[in-house]
Amino acid sequence: MSKMRYSRRSLLKTGGAALAATALPAPMIWAQEIKDITLRQFGTGVSNLNEVGQKVKEDLGFTLEMTALDSDAVTQRAATQPDSFDIADIEYWICKKVWPTGNLQAMDVSKIKNYDEIVGIFKSGKLTPDSTIAQGTAPHTVGFVEGPGSTSFASEETGFMTLIPTIYNADTLGIRPDLIGRPIDSWAELLNPEFKGKASLLDISSIGIMDAAMVCEAMGEITYGDKGNMTREEIDKTMAIMTDAKRAGQFRAFWKTFDESVNLMASGEVVIQSMWSPAITAVKTRGIDCVYQPLKEGYRSWGGGLGLSKSLSGMELDAAYDYINWYLSGWVGGFLMRQGYYSAVPSTSKEFMSADEWGYWFEGKAAAGDITNPYGDVLAKAGDVRDGGSFTDRMGAVACWNSVMDENQYMVRKWNEFIAA
Repeated sequence: MSKMRYSRRSLLKTGGAALAATALPAPMIWAQEIKDITLRQFGTGVSNLNEVGQKVKEDLGFTLEMTALDSDAVTQRAATQPDSFDIADIEYWICKKVWPTGNLQAMDVSKIKNYDEIVGIFKSGKLTPDSTIAQGTAPHTVGFVEGPGSTSFASEETGFMTLIPTIYNADTLGIRPDLIGRPIDSWAELLNPEFKGKASLLDISSIGIMDAAMVCEAMGEITYGDKGNMTREEIDKTMAIMTDAKRAGQFRAFWKTFDESVNLMASGEVVIQSMWSPAITAVKTRGIDCVYQPLKEGYRSWGGGLGLSKSLSGMELDAAYDYINWYLSGWVGGFLMRQGYYSAVPSTSKEFMSADEWGYWFEGKAAAGDITNPYGDVLAKAGDVRDGGSFTDRMGAVACWNSVMDENQYMVRKWNEFIAA
């Protein structure tokens, strides 16, 4: 059916002469029906972008309604309101919470045109055959199920995915080098008393706890069995260290939204903090020196994908598969990579980027000219190199993934106590 629809759509684009030659009414029926389709998508503001919705309308003909929520609200909606959405744009750690509810349907990878080109991180967990799989909820551990209707995860590729991967990155600390005035090379610096009152931490428990763990381990205070699946004792030790620092005045603020993190860093109120790649980009576009600092202990990584509601069926389900294939065909990947993210299918994204952009963002090469974000704002000048270097350098240094722990409820309670302390 998918191939048939694409051929029908191509007929529509060839003009009236071709339509007359075919003498088939079906393309006109399809064209009318596709215009009537609306798919409802929700997710975080990272990838639920108006530009994507506009391009979907232009390229595919149907309407994509997008709602941006914070991570906790995304999790709650996916787990409790399956009839309120068609497409869930969620992270893999969220999938671990949502999939067992049965609210999403398994996706047949035979319908995914570029499946073979999806990076190995999402299939085997390895960037290269020699890679070490990082701690935490690595995407491949929750990426496959045995088949339709299965509510448990499979240990290897099966032909049925929970999410079709789309976007991911290697996260680290953002710093203001102009205000710090010396090299920063360790996660432990977040709790350095030198930055008392000028540090900030992300207040989303499932992500913030991972930053905290990277800090505590870098300080030599705790050696975790698995930072992404702590014991109660490890949670208690981690939160005790962070609470002591909070009470000593180490933190200027705890942020939940992209804008909060940008404003804290751009204003200079904070000089070191948890940060996301586009937030660094936003600060740089204001002409302010801001670096996504590579650290010797490695990166905390995350990945996201598109999941389908169990309620989605018929022509809307077909349209959703068309949308996912379109998503992986390159335009969205190029758009997101100009913000510092990576595409699950880098090879198609390359086709929508200049050689200089690809060299800067993916290969770690020095820019030959101005490098801009998707909106045309200059981020880097000739000679600049991306923070952390190439795709292989950055994603090859991932120490842990955002996670949902076995002791998740206990962790959340302890995290909330820390924030309230």
